[in-house]
Amino acid sequence: MTEQGIPEHYLEGYAGALAQVAATGRRLSREELAARRALGEQAADAGHGLRALVVAHLAAARAAWPGIPGSTDSTLAAVQQAIDAFAEGYERAQRLAMRREEAARREFIDDLLYGRSDLGRLAERAERFGLRLSRAHAVAVAQGPAPYAEGDPVTRQVERAVLARFDARSILLTTKNGRLLCVAPGDEDEVVTHFARQAYAAGEGCRVAVGRPRPGPGGVVQSYEEALAALEMAERLDLDQPLLRAADLLVYPVLARDRQALTDLVSHTLGPLTAARGGARPLLDTLTAYFDSGCVAAEAARRLALSVRALTYRLERIHTLTGADPSDPAHRYTLQTAVIGARLLDWPAKPL
Repeated sequence: MTEQGIPEHYLEGYAGALAQVAATGRRLSREELAARRALGEQAADAGHGLRALVVAHLAAARAAWPGIPGSTDSTLAAVQQAIDAFAEGYERAQRLAMRREEAARREFIDDLLYGRSDLGRLAERAERFGLRLSRAHAVAVAQGPAPYAEGDPVTRQVERAVLARFDARSILLTTKNGRLLCVAPGDEDEVVTHFARQAYAAGEGCRVAVGRPRPGPGGVVQSYEEALAALEMAERLDLDQPLLRAADLLVYPVLARDRQALTDLVSHTLGPLTAARGGARPLLDTLTAYFDSGCVAAEAARRLALSVRALTYRLERIHTLTGADPSDPAHRYTLQTAVIGARLLDWPAKPL
């Protein structure tokens, strides 16, 4: 062992090659450089630090120097060649190890999110990446105007912000199909909330959906699918909230499940609006703004860039055409449900 704790095996042939170079002035041969690269790869695979390995080479050269006659320039050039070749092999092994690690990570993530692996084996593999699948996990999915990719500036920015604040050993941050994902313990809601805040701040136009916490190895898949469904629902309904929780959107899948009943509701309740001048769209937008503003006429008028008087006229027109009064609590639920149904069915753009 050298003074740095590096096995002498990694210095094999080094001093002899320097002696020959000093005596003859030649450069290191192709075979000698290949041997240094191979030893560098072996040292990296064994887990030795590159700094200690370089120091060991320099110490070996210094120890051999007094007995080496000849050109100092040739010897220094050989030391440079040898260390450069050794470091090249070391770095190549490091890159290969990183690629293998990343491939294993991607394979694990695919199996985790698609449930394609044996659950027991999946739980064992998860521990390697800091997840204990015996506990509940929630998945947050960020979708931006541009796809996310591993290593891009926005992804790194969000990752640094989240891992700097929370325990990195229990959080998995990754990308999938152009989206940025955060898998976090289900009882630590502040993690996904902070993730959503950072993703929104890092990319304008970003929207984040969070699935419900689910237990067990299959829970991550369920939470992930819920988050994706929430993003899809938000796009269909044109929801403008930056943070969507699947638990808050459960009513929409229920409404969409029976398409025929929903179609009948929209047709019966809102169909008469098509008789209005300009068609149903302006009056449907009026109902949407009215309900989204909590049935506050002044706020709804502001959102539509109308006067309160013009908004009131539209609401009265809706009452006349449909027979349902938006300001009457007895009628409001039916109208609001029908408005949601129209957004789910993309009516009146698409005929019922």
